[in-house]
Amino acid sequence: MSKLPSEYQFLDLSDYGRPFGKAIAKQLQHSRFHAVHVTFLFVFTAVVSLGFLWQGYPIVAAVLLVLKSIIDAADGELARLQNRPSYIGRYLDSVSDILINLCLILSIGHLTNTPIWIALLAFASLQLQGTLYNYYYVILRNEHQGDTTSRIFERKVPKALGSENQQWVNRLYYTYKFCYGVFDKIIYTLDFKAAAHRNFPKWFMTALSTFGLGFQLLVIAFLIALNQMSLVIPIILYANVALIGFIVLRKSLSNRDS
Repeated sequence: MSKLPSEYQFLDLSDYGRPFGKAIAKQLQHSRFHAVHVTFLFVFTAVVSLGFLWQGYPIVAAVLLVLKSIIDAADGELARLQNRPSYIGRYLDSVSDILINLCLILSIGHLTNTPIWIALLAFASLQLQGTLYNYYYVILRNEHQGDTTSRIFERKVPKALGSENQQWVNRLYYTYKFCYGVFDKIIYTLDFKAAAHRNFPKWFMTALSTFGLGFQLLVIAFLIALNQMSLVIPIILYANVALIGFIVLRKSLSNRDS
């Protein structure tokens, strides 16, 4: 099952790993492995990538960072192929992503002699940009009945699905809220009327997908491979101008259609 019906799908620049992720998922579909195992694999890949980055092997680190994005696409695909939607898997995936992002940006900050407060500001900016993309995307998926485990806002603990353990759902839910809650609130404050205007143009979503984690990591990996790591944090910070621009554009499109 795709995240959106075919007539509403758009070119997602952050989802370049999806074809490879689907291929991996098909190979694992009838195996004993499930989506959570794939999540652990992409976490391991990211940790190894950071290790190579610290050891001074930028090209290897960059390749592994892109590989992490490809594997990241496989866990959701495997869950869909095996018809095993999972709140545990969704929260574990998201919490893993934010921790990896924090370690990556702090590592880049340290290796480029960037003050830690600027590195933390870049990390927060990276998360806000990704949250804006996810916010609009989940609104679109909820409107057109895409995947069912994502919600616009996480306001209460969901009921465990199938054979999931409710206690683990609870723990991961609260961990997720701790990690993402402040970013969700900021984006909602900036554009709280977005859910009332659900039909975002395809071209708008394609442009916005540059804020998706996959594309963000691709750009970071590209700069690392070119030994231009010092540009990563400034680019992330300057991208906040585009974040405001997307919100203003979304509002202007809604005003034009109303």
